[in-house]
Amino acid sequence: MKEKKRIPTDVEMFTWQSPFAALKNVALQTPMDEKPAGHRADPAPTKPRKDRGRVDIIRSIAQRGGKTVTIVTGFVGIGQPEKERLAKEMQKACGAGGTVKEGRIEIQGDQRETVARILTNAGFRPVFAGG
Repeated sequence: MKEKKRIPTDVEMFTWQSPFAALKNVALQTPMDEKPAGHRADPAPTKPRKDRGRVDIIRSIAQRGGKTVTIVTGFVGIGQPEKERLAKEMQKACGAGGTVKEGRIEIQGDQRETVARILTNAGFRPVFAGG
């Protein structure tokens, strides 16, 4: 039978040095206020305007197999990314699914009060329209 070669553990052969030990004492190279060279400056965060316009909140069941859907329409002056951000926030608050289609936001279920609160916080003037 072959005898295994063993490494002695009672003798300190080398001192362990973590490769990350040097990073422990390193401070950030640039302060948070400064951007590295070549970095595009982000626009300053702005508070939503008080009145960003009227939006209609509609409850609909037509052509949906009897399921109720809350539809938000009438957005003026906002792009698709902001509509998607609002839709995601509404879905999270309502605990329901939803989508952005043809410039309107659709949330599953009758969620008009919750959607109106989110839109008011975003600076819109929600109006309940239809049934």
